[in-house]
Amino acid sequence: MATWADVERIALSLPETAEAVSRGTRHWRVKDKSFVWERPLRGTDLKHLGEAAPDGPILGARVEHEGAKRALIEAEPEVYFTTPHFDGYPAVLARLERLDEEGLTELVTEAWLNRAPRGVVRAFLEDGGG
Repeated sequence: MATWADVERIALSLPETAEAVSRGTRHWRVKDKSFVWERPLRGTDLKHLGEAAPDGPILGARVEHEGAKRALIEAEPEVYFTTPHFDGYPAVLARLERLDEEGLTELVTEAWLNRAPRGVVRAFLEDGGG
């Protein structure tokens, strides 16, 4: 079961990453671009999700494109989901407590790879990252 401390540790281990607080929630950014963030459900989210709305911590993560988002949701609907707020946007929501260490590391790293500048990604991969 993943925690916010795990998210922080993994995110901050990636090159040129910083943590910021915006509207009372934490965001992890690379070169001022958020790649993962705390995402409490809002009233409209709860209305849309109804009884399926999770009650634990929610992690938002950038993905490569809408197809990647759909693939994650279809592969692991008990972990990944979305709301109408994210329609047309390459991001997925994850039930943090249902992610294991490997899944969380993969999600955070992939999100970082999608947002980091090309040169930073290239150096990371050449150094054996990812």
